[in-house]
Amino acid sequence: MQQPVTGSAKCTLYMTIKAKEVTQVLLNHIWGLFTMPQQEWQLIRSESSSVSKVYLTHVLLLAAIPAICGYIGFTQVGWSVGNDKLVKLTESNAAGMALLSYCAMLAGIFVMGCFIQWMAKTYNASTSLSQTIVFAAYTATPLFFTGLGALLPNVWLNMLLAIAGASYATYLLYTGIPVMMQVPKEVGFLFASSVLCVGLVVLVSIITITVLVWGIGIGPSQVVF
Repeated sequence: MQQPVTGSAKCTLYMTIKAKEVTQVLLNHIWGLFTMPQQEWQLIRSESSSVSKVYLTHVLLLAAIPAICGYIGFTQVGWSVGNDKLVKLTESNAAGMALLSYCAMLAGIFVMGCFIQWMAKTYNASTSLSQTIVFAAYTATPLFFTGLGALLPNVWLNMLLAIAGASYATYLLYTGIPVMMQVPKEVGFLFASSVLCVGLVVLVSIITITVLVWGIGIGPSQVVF
């Protein structure tokens, strides 16, 4: 005799199905942004995504890539510049840095989305806060994947990956603004340039704060080999 399906089993089955659907959508969007960005932006624009949905299905997952890879690289492999000695971080310090960088990326996406929504009024763009955060999240996708380079902490390799990721993220920015914000290409170019300038200011601010914090002695403990 077949046993009845319990409530917990139904809940587990439902969560498994939803997880598969979320994973499939995420992979489809990532593949589309790297192969057919123009068409993929149209598809993303047509979807009704809330801020919570894009964070749960995209940002929370991809932002973990550089945080986890950085933790492994700093604790298991170590960094060195030129002929300098190999430097590793203690696991507790590396975990703290990974957590802080993860939170900074989550906050950075939200802040950029708010800036884009604020600037949209200047360019008469038709958009909402949820759409601008969705746009910021998908535009940052190449930058998330550059975090894979932290598994092999080589300065030059990571510099090349950072340049490549930033270049393609910029390309997604300029191709996505006219589609997501529903503005002409000429206006979209100016809009995207403004967003790029704000992004650079935010990046420089984060770097400056990090340097100042480390300069006053609040920094990770190093293990030199």
